[in-house]
Amino acid sequence: MSRSISAENLTGARSGGGRATEGTGAVAASRLGPGWKISPSIDIAAGDTAVLADIEGPGTVRHLWCTTDPHTAWRGTLLRMYWEDEADPAVEVPLGDFFCNGWNTFSQVSSVPVAANPNGGFNAYWPMPFRRRARVTLENLTAEKVTLYYQVDYELDEVADDATYFHAQWRRSHPVPCGEVHTLLDGVTGAGSYVGTYLAWGVNSPGWWGEGEFKFYLDGDEEFPTICGTGTEDYFGGAWNFDVPGQGYTPYTTPYLGLNQVLRPDGLYRSQQRFGMYRWHILDPVRFSENLRVTVQSLGIGPGQGNGLPHRYRHTSDDIASTSLFYLDAPGPAARPTTPDLLTLEVD
Repeated sequence: MSRSISAENLTGARSGGGRATEGTGAVAASRLGPGWKISPSIDIAAGDTAVLADIEGPGTVRHLWCTTDPHTAWRGTLLRMYWEDEADPAVEVPLGDFFCNGWNTFSQVSSVPVAANPNGGFNAYWPMPFRRRARVTLENLTAEKVTLYYQVDYELDEVADDATYFHAQWRRSHPVPCGEVHTLLDGVTGAGSYVGTYLAWGVNSPGWWGEGEFKFYLDGDEEFPTICGTGTEDYFGGAWNFDVPGQGYTPYTTPYLGLNQVLRPDGLYRSQQRFGMYRWHILDPVRFSENLRVTVQSLGIGPGQGNGLPHRYRHTSDDIASTSLFYLDAPGPAARPTTPDLLTLEVD
């Protein structure tokens, strides 16, 4: 059975849509009467948490759509999802980062599981099965009201015995200490599959910044990983610094990976380069049976070393915020990082 929750049907009940007599559109619809867009959105006061959906299972969330006013809410709100009756969330991610827009500035994304469309229409199609209960909330950490338009589309149906639970975590190294790595996931235990990465990467050094390798430590790996990439732009499906001769950094958005955002310095307050990148492991999930840790190096290229050597790798201390998406055989949080506060989230 198909169901949908929005500000026009807060419970998803059958025949429950369009019945509002008051709401954010009541004044605009005052000459039209019931059924004419009286409650298209909700207002979330500063410091409040709104329950977007509370669903009795079994079922599967199939699609999330939302947009906010103002856009600064993208890094000032926390999207959370709870499966079954867990007290702690399996998903806790800033709203914009969940939809590959981590810099409070809109970026088009045209991919299979995530689409971000003009001007801030966010869509996610990750399947999210649950057996007894699903709850979705949004907390407003900012000092101003956030207006949210949203829709949660789901099916009520039996869930396969081997279906796993959707998880997402956000972490930020601001900056990465020189000589260290940014950790995307750590301490995840159980069996599951890693399905996606979004990075909001702020560059703090001149020159090329993306030599760092992605490493996946699987099922007991300690010092050395089972999966080791060859460079940051390689992991996101690009090559040679994302640099097309004559035009420099060149954004792209494809079904499974992309450099969707390039924010260049403006000579005034926007002093550093910033990037947004995603990769979805849908056709190539990273499967694990015991535990998982994921890291990326903050590594660039420095000046030549002399003696005819053209360059050298050098440690950098960049600002890296990561959103990691994975499925796990347990509904509860997997070694969840500390909930970020507004200062940790803010775009400088």
